[in-house]
Amino acid sequence: MKKLIALSTAAAALMASVAAHAAPETYVIDNSHTFARFSYSHLGFSTQESRFDKTKGKITLDRAAKTGSVDVTIDAKSVSTGSDLFNSHIQGADFFDTAKYPTITYKSTKFNFNGDTLASVDGNLTVKGVTKPVTLQVTSFKCQPHPMAKKDACGANATATIKRSEFNAGKYAPNVSDDVQLTFAIEAIKE
Repeated sequence: MKKLIALSTAAAALMASVAAHAAPETYVIDNSHTFARFSYSHLGFSTQESRFDKTKGKITLDRAAKTGSVDVTIDAKSVSTGSDLFNSHIQGADFFDTAKYPTITYKSTKFNFNGDTLASVDGNLTVKGVTKPVTLQVTSFKCQPHPMAKKDACGANATATIKRSEFNAGKYAPNVSDDVQLTFAIEAIKE
C-alpha cells in the first residue's frame, strides 16, 4: 500500500511538472535587439533597405500545445533610411503619414508549426489605419536560456512581402516597387 501511495504521489508530481512546463510563457520584446526592416526596388537601379529603431510588444508561446500569439507595435517615427531628409519624406502623407498614424502594428491570429518548429505566423498588419492579413514565414526560431539576461529568451527571423499600395502608400509605383519585402529580427526575454 505504501508503494502504491508513493507511486501515485510521484505520478501526480510528474503530471503537475509536465502541466506547468506546458503552460503558455510570455516574452517581452527586447527593443535593443529587435528591428523591423523593409526593402524595395528604387527605379530598378538598386534595392533600398531601411528599418525602424523602436519596437515593443509581447510574444506568448506554448510549445507543447504548439500555439502562441504576437502583439507588436512599431514606432513609425523611428524610421531610419540613412538620410534625415528621406526620413522626413517617408514620414509624410504619401507614405507612412506619421502625423496621423504614428504606429504600425502586427497582431497574430495563428502560429503554424512544422513538427516542433515554428514555420509561420498568420496575423494582421496595420499601416496607415489599413489592416490586411499577412503571413510571416519564419526562417529561424530558437528558445533557450539567455547567457547575459539569466532568463529564458526566444529569437526569430521572419519575412513577408506586401504591396504598399494596399496600405495607401503607393506613390510612385510601379517605378518605385509596389512590392515591399518585410524582414523582422526579434528577440524577447521571458517575463
